Amino acid sequence: METMPKNSVRRKERMSYDQAFTINGGNKPPQAVDLEEAVLGALMLDANALNTAIELLHEEYFYKPEHQVIFRAIHKLFEQNQPVDMRTVTTQLRKTGELEAAGGAYYITELTSHVVSAAHIEYYSRVLSEKYIGRELIRISTETITNAYDETTDVVDLLDKTEGRLMDINDKNFKTDFHPIGDLVFAATEQINEASQQPDGLAGIPSGFQELDRITAGFHPGTLIILAARPAMGKTAFALTMARNMAVQFKKPVAFFSLEMTGVELAMRLISGEAQIPGDKLKKGELLPYERVQLEQRTQALNDAKLFIDDTPQLTIYELRAKCRRLKQHHDIQMVFIDYLQLMSAGSDAMSRNGNREQEISTISRQLKALSKELGIPVLAMSQLSRAVETRGGTRKPMLSDLRESGAIEQDADLVMFIYRPEYYGIEEDNGPTAGMADIIVAKHRSGGVGEVRLRFVGKYARFENKEFVPTDQMLNSTMPQNVAFDQGGKPTLLVDSKINRLDDNNLPDLPPDQDVPY
Repeated sequence: METMPKNSVRRKERMSYDQAFTINGGNKPPQAVDLEEAVLGALMLDANALNTAIELLHEEYFYKPEHQVIFRAIHKLFEQNQPVDMRTVTTQLRKTGELEAAGGAYYITELTSHVVSAAHIEYYSRVLSEKYIGRELIRISTETITNAYDETTDVVDLLDKTEGRLMDINDKNFKTDFHPIGDLVFAATEQINEASQQPDGLAGIPSGFQELDRITAGFHPGTLIILAARPAMGKTAFALTMARNMAVQFKKPVAFFSLEMTGVELAMRLISGEAQIPGDKLKKGELLPYERVQLEQRTQALNDAKLFIDDTPQLTIYELRAKCRRLKQHHDIQMVFIDYLQLMSAGSDAMSRNGNREQEISTISRQLKALSKELGIPVLAMSQLSRAVETRGGTRKPMLSDLRESGAIEQDADLVMFIYRPEYYGIEEDNGPTAGMADIIVAKHRSGGVGEVRLRFVGKYARFENKEFVPTDQMLNSTMPQNVAFDQGGKPTLLVDSKINRLDDNNLPDLPPDQDVPY
């Protein structure tokens, strides 16, 4: 006896959108073809837009079949680290034999004419996602209704399948970060074992300041660090010194975003600290022969360091995320520095018109925290402190309540550090001389203790040093003559500061141009 095929078998093929919307009165499916054109055009014109939106989009989000084909080609080029523009996309489609299916080369060129600005591509991508979800809900609901009317349908089986399809939509379009506890325990144990094998138990990225690293155990992936101080305390100098230590001393690729100073100004500060030549002499170019030798020899390590500086002014949080994603993809950056938080923009016209500055800073703070988790790297943002520090009596040490413009900064940050220089306020303390010293105050530490670390601040070189300054390997291996006995194979015999650094500019000997300074 021939058995009737089950309803689930007879309806195995998924209903198309056209079928679904014919059944539902012929209404047009949710779509935004104009935004599809704008998104594809932006992806081919703007590298920042590509890095921002490529992970947010899926081929199915595009309603027009031609757009799905074009996006597939763009995504393929992105995966292969190839440049994406009209010509490369056309070439890729021609290679796969899909150029005509995409509407032809002329249509691809026309797409870029629909781009007014790529600034809102994340919003456009969310709209396309919502339209796709709407289409899928209607299609699945229509299939469910049709099958439910069929009396041969097993309704329990239908309910299970419908629930599974709805969950598929949710899983594909919304990130789920649930992990079994066993997996997390294993990952935590691996991290503990890794930390136990590191010198001084540093599981994170070292700052180069030993006492600070003992408190923080290094800077860890997925954390937001806030470095705050009043103006002239040395925020930029301290952050730049840490970035230098990571890139030069520990060989970590690091990104430094400066919204206040130019890249050349930052490079000048780095050179001054590395060569130990005052910044004003570098700007004027008034260097003696031995200083030129010193400049050339000691800055070689900077040339080889993977320290990437971006000085784009008025940077928005969305542009920052796009740039960081690209740096992570191409250079595997291990940490990001931002100088500084209050100069950033949320990049939203609505926020600028209707919101206040505190809400905007809150948005930026949350986005920075999300960026650190997304890329799995620590993000350090500098921040200004309110004037309450200046009006307060006593030591004038900063407190968490002094963070300027938004309590969200304190809430979102995993680690909050302040820079306090008693010398700046003419304050003497019982715990030692304050001249040339700076206190780094760890005021909040979500996964560890708090405390204070005293460092040396060398203003003329715009750099910070450990209180008990120990020359780096690079300095010990330097060929500079002041620390080296040449008759002993060039190995150091005495670890002291360079004599160059002890000479007052007014007391330098007058030497002929071709004669070096006597040591």
